[in-house]
Amino acid sequence: MDLSIASILLIDGLSNGAIYALLGLATVLLFTITRVIFIPQGEFVAFGALTLALLQNRQVPGTVWLLLMLAGLAALQELVNGLRAKRGMATTAKAMARVLAYPVAISAFTFYAAPLGLPLLVQALLSIALVVPLGSLVYRLAYESIADASVLVLLIVSVGVHFILAGLGLIFFGAEGFRTPPFWDERFNVGPVLLSGQAVITMLATVALMGLMWLFFERTLRGRALRATAVNRLGARLMGISTVNAGRLSFTLAAFIGALSGLLIGPTTTVFYDSGFLIGLKGFVAAVFAGLASYPQAAIGALAIGILEAFGAFWSSAFKEVIVFTAILPFLLWRSLRDPHHEEH
Repeated sequence: MDLSIASILLIDGLSNGAIYALLGLATVLLFTITRVIFIPQGEFVAFGALTLALLQNRQVPGTVWLLLMLAGLAALQELVNGLRAKRGMATTAKAMARVLAYPVAISAFTFYAAPLGLPLLVQALLSIALVVPLGSLVYRLAYESIADASVLVLLIVSVGVHFILAGLGLIFFGAEGFRTPPFWDERFNVGPVLLSGQAVITMLATVALMGLMWLFFERTLRGRALRATAVNRLGARLMGISTVNAGRLSFTLAAFIGALSGLLIGPTTTVFYDSGFLIGLKGFVAAVFAGLASYPQAAIGALAIGILEAFGAFWSSAFKEVIVFTAILPFLLWRSLRDPHHEEH
């Protein structure tokens, strides 16, 4: 291996690591606020990439039907809750309308816009608009009623949600894989390295999103409410902060991060309905490096994973996944010895 090959592998590793950093941040965000180890984070990645690919083909993406199905179930849940609480029909109907309004509106617009062949950037924004509400709906249907359960119970539910979303992905998107066009089809010579415009877009988007997340948590009222919920869930509730709204908002942010990651990774690899699992798992490994608590450490761990994966693929492509996931074992052992387990009640 000479310097030029090492430089190419380093750039490739940093580009992939930037994606894993976003997913690692989403994993830490959800765990600190809701205590959910969200295994299906990668499904948002796959849905984002596949939605854009189908819009590129001027087809109505399966995301529309998935969104409408989940929204219908959430509306039905509101109806059941209203009947149990003996709320008035007018109040229950308003709650159901709030759940259905955005999914129905964005789905109707997609039916109109999909055959038009809109510009790539508009299709990307539409893809994000379709995937983002899935986060809040998943939280409503799977986690909201058991928000105070133990971490183990929430993890088991996450595994079940992963299998359900993967199965629905196969139904609504099919088994065929897709690759999306790059957002910037340029090449730059940086010394011996040929740097693609898509890699530049990926790294800039990651840095920009991290900066926006910092501003959101530091400068906005809702961001500070999420931070308070992450620090002390019971204390935040006693101070009037709705942990239900915090959970919905955190899952919405996670869906946004996942959808954006899918758009960024789509031009570099063929994405199938189940491709998100391995991608999301690498983000989870980065989050474990950070002890599921530190955003900067998760980002650093993700970049290390991307670089390790790139060099591992060069030396032994058949074992690159083994190399990446084996790297987590020493950190798990170190974390276990450093922070002894206390039984949760």
